[in-house]
Amino acid sequence: MSKFEPQVYAVLRVAAGFLFLWHGSQKLFNFPPSGHPVPIYIMAIGGTIEFLGGLMIMLGLWSRWPAFLASGEMAYAYWTVHFPQNWLPILNKGELAVLYCFLFLYISAKGSGIFSVDHFRLSKKHPQAVSG
Repeated sequence: MSKFEPQVYAVLRVAAGFLFLWHGSQKLFNFPPSGHPVPIYIMAIGGTIEFLGGLMIMLGLWSRWPAFLASGEMAYAYWTVHFPQNWLPILNKGELAVLYCFLFLYISAKGSGIFSVDHFRLSKKHPQAVSG
């Protein structure tokens, strides 16, 4: 499987960004409907990071910074919302926040990879840099 690492990473990045942008869509556009009120600061800040960041991560467009911001947002969400209820993620319903936090931290370290706008732009600018 190691020979497929770049492709599997690309699928992981796209799937994570796609899933994350829907959290932002709920906050910004109430689509799909969330069924519960969201404070305005979470709607504005969290919704923007989740929607635009998720979109940029999914597309692989300068994905390091949006992924870093998304990682920080998920760490903040965990420590302020979930952790006060219980220290264990399975009991405080914070597993998704923890997984997103570390997944986006990894994406911020690794970058966009293949199947991304960044890869396409780099291959047009420096074909020898991505051909082998």
